[in-house]
Amino acid sequence: MTSKNEILERKDIPKEKKWDIESMFADFSEWEKSYNNAKEMAKNFESYKEKVVSSSENLYNVLNDMGDLYRITEHLYSYAHMKLDEDTREGNSQALSDKGLGLYVEVGEKTSYVVPEILTLDLATLEKYYEEKPELKLYKKHIDDIMRQKEHVLSAREESILAQMGEVANSPQKIFSMLNNADIKFPTIKDEEGKDVEVTHGNFIPLMESKDRDVRKRAFEALYTTYKGFKNTFAASLNGDLKKNIFNATVRNYKSSREASLDQNNVSLSVYDNLIKSIHNNLDSMYKYMTIRKRALGVEELHMYDLYTPIVKDVDLKIPYEEGVELVKKALVPLGGEYMEAVEEGFSSRWIDVYENRGKRSGAYSGGSYDSKPFILLNYHDTLDNVFTVAHELGHSIHSYFTRKTQPYIYGDYSIFVAEVASTANEALLMDYMLKNVKDKNEKLYLLNHYLESFRTTVFRQTMFAEFEKTINEYLEDGGALTADYLCETYKKINELYYGPDVVVDDEIAMEWARIPHFYYNYYVFQYATGYSAAVALSEKILEEGKPAVDRYINFLKSGSSDYPLNVLKAAGVDMTTEEPVNNAMKLFSKLVDEMDKLI
Repeated sequence: MTSKNEILERKDIPKEKKWDIESMFADFSEWEKSYNNAKEMAKNFESYKEKVVSSSENLYNVLNDMGDLYRITEHLYSYAHMKLDEDTREGNSQALSDKGLGLYVEVGEKTSYVVPEILTLDLATLEKYYEEKPELKLYKKHIDDIMRQKEHVLSAREESILAQMGEVANSPQKIFSMLNNADIKFPTIKDEEGKDVEVTHGNFIPLMESKDRDVRKRAFEALYTTYKGFKNTFAASLNGDLKKNIFNATVRNYKSSREASLDQNNVSLSVYDNLIKSIHNNLDSMYKYMTIRKRALGVEELHMYDLYTPIVKDVDLKIPYEEGVELVKKALVPLGGEYMEAVEEGFSSRWIDVYENRGKRSGAYSGGSYDSKPFILLNYHDTLDNVFTVAHELGHSIHSYFTRKTQPYIYGDYSIFVAEVASTANEALLMDYMLKNVKDKNEKLYLLNHYLESFRTTVFRQTMFAEFEKTINEYLEDGGALTADYLCETYKKINELYYGPDVVVDDEIAMEWARIPHFYYNYYVFQYATGYSAAVALSEKILEEGKPAVDRYINFLKSGSSDYPLNVLKAAGVDMTTEEPVNNAMKLFSKLVDEMDKLI
């Protein structure tokens, strides 16, 4: 659409390549009217205080009205942040986003008494309420989930104190963010053309992908040497954040912060442990991939700064958006008629904001609310990666589309544990289609390299992160001191284990823990690896079994949070409580490694 260096203003992007945000609110004044209505609803909600469980009628009305309040708040905030993402320079949109976020906080405060009051109910009274008010059964799973965690919920007074401490408790994460994003500055190095370029968070990976090994080495050393200068501050902020999680787990009667985190989705510790065990049992495939990379790059020693540069040279795939769309459509045909109808609707009904414009938020995401289209933000630039991004975000959006069409609002979303499954399954189907149809040997190698890197960064690397997170938390919980030296030593050892004998694990990589924001997310990263493994398993079943697997998969997409994530996945054909899904994903990885070995 545009030349490589030309970035248009928002107004110059064709309407059909912009999302249909007007279908949410025609203008700001309509948003304001809905916002004022939500404020009034939040104020009126206080009338239920100390009466939530006084009768079956009251309990039903409280849950209904709370759902309505959150539903309108979600719609308002979704519009506000999407409007800001269109052009982050726009002052009115900034104000709208701030108001939307403020409303969320206010609604949370106004409804905070509901769960503690529900927890005062005994099971006999609850059963009586279901008989008296059959409509209340809609909320049974929701109430069961609240009651399931009863022993971990404190008194109303104690919960209030913990809530008030929220801002203070988030200080370590804020300190990390400010140091990492605002204060830390990296040196200037020479690029491929001998020009000065300052290393930044944004250009570090492109520099690591450089064909010039000296550039890669200079960027690698510049980044991690700088982090080393702040190692004690980074260690102190991470230590503070982990101690906060341990404190919260302890006061809520959990045995560990890991148990507390996983319990939110009713996921057992064995799922986490099985992931690490399965990856350990399949590290030989990773070692072989590193051997191939070393051979392909023609280096005597393979260093950590050699891991991101493409193995296959001189393949420059340019895929315009319309061409990328057709590729994605062809690849997703195995998902059947109902799925493809949703795909066609997505591309024809302006779900997607396609191109970059000045001021637009970077990256890509799937968004929207329960009452809107499942919108997609892209910044499309004619690359293979961008085609996979289209498939990925479309997977998220169609998951949301089916969930919202099928489930009532209370179950109209899905848990983080399954969030990456539908998106990654689409990527797997796209890769399968492209590998089956590619003719050129170099292009096939390029695709294999892309797929193997996806495995390396999403399954192996995220599992490595998960193991590091588990190790340092357990060390802290056992009374250990989380010093910078301990963190560096532990992180370097785990890299040596995961990358194997053919990789020189440079001393600088010992500081990588300091730049990973996910270590402040309290046992989040393992879900990337489990989600990817589940997606690979489901996509293989779809290709092998056809309609029975497709039917199960569509039901999975429609389930939302009507059941726990492990149960929803099991019904789709993947049991994440066993090692089988990860082991099967590893079999595919091993097969792809062998294929690349023959071609190089």
